[in-house]
Amino acid sequence: MNKLELISELIKVLGNENLRLDEPMSLHTTFKVGGLADIFVTPANAKMVKALLSLIYEQDIPHFILGKGSNLVVSDQGIRGIVISTHILTQTTYMDECVIVQTGLELSKLVKSTAEHGLSGLEFACGIPGSVGGAVYMNAGAYEGEISQVLCASEYLVYDASQPTHKRVTSHTISTKDHNFSYRHSIFQDKPYFHLNSTFYLKKQHKRTIKSTISQLTKAREDKQPLELPSAGSVFRRPQGFYTGKLIEDCGLKGYRIGDAAISDKHCGFVVNLGSATAHDIKALIEHIQKTVLNKCGVSLQTEIKFIGEA
Repeated sequence: MNKLELISELIKVLGNENLRLDEPMSLHTTFKVGGLADIFVTPANAKMVKALLSLIYEQDIPHFILGKGSNLVVSDQGIRGIVISTHILTQTTYMDECVIVQTGLELSKLVKSTAEHGLSGLEFACGIPGSVGGAVYMNAGAYEGEISQVLCASEYLVYDASQPTHKRVTSHTISTKDHNFSYRHSIFQDKPYFHLNSTFYLKKQHKRTIKSTISQLTKAREDKQPLELPSAGSVFRRPQGFYTGKLIEDCGLKGYRIGDAAISDKHCGFVVNLGSATAHDIKALIEHIQKTVLNKCGVSLQTEIKFIGEA
């Protein structure tokens, strides 16, 4: 199947309005960097996703699933194949103390929504700048809380070539324990699953109490993190027994920059885009940090953010 034929088939599945060609990924990442995606699609419902996955796997097309782009550095050369954006998949359903949320909803919006419903448990996530799907994928956490503590089930789609053609994309539901959660890890990093939705079990509490906690955590985040500049959040996983920001600052790297990529003066665990940083600048700066901290402190820093795209 050539590109024109592929585009024609994608239009049949998604409609013209949910497909773009040569889309700048800098528009879809919180770092504001990244080259062009060959094909950028935004399925609007699970039926579209099923048909899309069938086409992708049957034609062996490279693809990447994108949430809010908050934990990514996309290469300056962009992404070949198809980028599947989940940002339209935002349906939310409340059932007593449970909420079922589609993968594309922004996590901070979910926190506000649950607060309005008088449901407590997600306050820790008020400042995490990602989607629900991304949060489950990474077992996102902050302020002693993690997604794994409040999630009770997820539904996903997977392609199974052993099934009849019209039934090859199947839906499955897994409980908390089957997510294989650990620090910044879940089963979705290990398997070719398309995360559709998750169910969270929360606890009823007075709205005023929940909103007060959110306000306190938001202020703490604003005081300590460089929210005024594009970034991808914390760059590194926290090494056992150390604080990443302190290690970097102790190495004299506060404010160090390569091009327009810089270590934040406000929090050394953050790399920020001062205006026109490239993915190459960011990658070079991160590698410099890792090398310096290893040489001076003997600590190996592992990235929390993901590098994707054509090298």
